[in-house]
Amino acid sequence: MNDPEMTRELDSKGTDNESTEAADQVREDLAGLRARAQERDKFLALLQRTQADFENYQKRNQRERESERRYWHGALALDLLPVIDNLDRAMTAAKQAGESGPLVQGVGLVQTQLLDILKRHGITPIDALGKPFDPNLHQAIMQQPSADHPPGTVMQVLQQGFMIHDRVLRPAGVIVSALAK
Repeated sequence: MNDPEMTRELDSKGTDNESTEAADQVREDLAGLRARAQERDKFLALLQRTQADFENYQKRNQRERESERRYWHGALALDLLPVIDNLDRAMTAAKQAGESGPLVQGVGLVQTQLLDILKRHGITPIDALGKPFDPNLHQAIMQQPSADHPPGTVMQVLQQGFMIHDRVLRPAGVIVSALAK
């Protein structure tokens, strides 16, 4: 029963079977590697998006902190504006009364000193008198007919307005000219 041809045939069938199984195993391994590569690519893309989002968050946070630092003293300045208004009223009343003594000079110096301090911190008065009315900078208290001023011109400032850098801290309260009747 030791037929050499039959042994060769069995050996070749065994070899064919083994090579088919090996090829199937290679295909499975390749499919698994492809699936893992797709999963890796998915996680890599997720990582890159997350990293970009985090970098954008850091930049936005930095801008917000810089903006906050730039305008942080605005609330204090807003609380001080009524004091400046009262000093201005005192100076106006003294001029109307014709006084120019040391007390008036002292009040004037305090007012100037306070305005200089605010200016160093980016808080400046809005120059409104004689300018065209701008609703972003001015608050119209009333309109008044005038033949001397073109319509829409600020004729009188009732309350001084202030800017903090490029923002309006308090709009100027103004009287605006209208067409004379």
